Amino acid sequence: MRPTMRVMREDWADPDVALPSYETAGAAGADLRANLPEAERAGGVILVPMERRIVPTGLRIEIPAGFEAQIRPRSGLALRHGISLPNTPGTIDSDYRGPLGVLVINLGAEPVTIAHGERIAQMIVAPVVQADFAEVAALGDTARGAGGFGSTGRR
Repeated sequence: MRPTMRVMREDWADPDVALPSYETAGAAGADLRANLPEAERAGGVILVPMERRIVPTGLRIEIPAGFEAQIRPRSGLALRHGISLPNTPGTIDSDYRGPLGVLVINLGAEPVTIAHGERIAQMIVAPVVQADFAEVAALGDTARGAGGFGSTGRR
């Protein structure tokens, strides 16, 4: 079943900025675009190296129960400019109704301008399974056991 994401624009948002969309038939992520307040639209948002900022999308979304939205970086922005998301993937729960902002960071060596309407991240819609948690006195054995970080080797 393909879920329907209900989308509402903020009162101040530019209606000419596209809603989230899949750029190709096989795309897993729908692109999210910067929808900047009117005062920032002409010049964009400038991120200096190592600066973090929430870039607004001008949207609020309603995620169907049983699903989540994961916000992930766009590989082209990461490669060309060092733009990433410090909490990737960011999770939006189905009961959240607030503004949809994208927390970005400039990991590059130069300032980067994010333009009004630019694709800044991608949103993956995924099913959610909630687990029950039971305290026990012992856990089952496995071949790996308690081996932690790097315990399975490099190859």
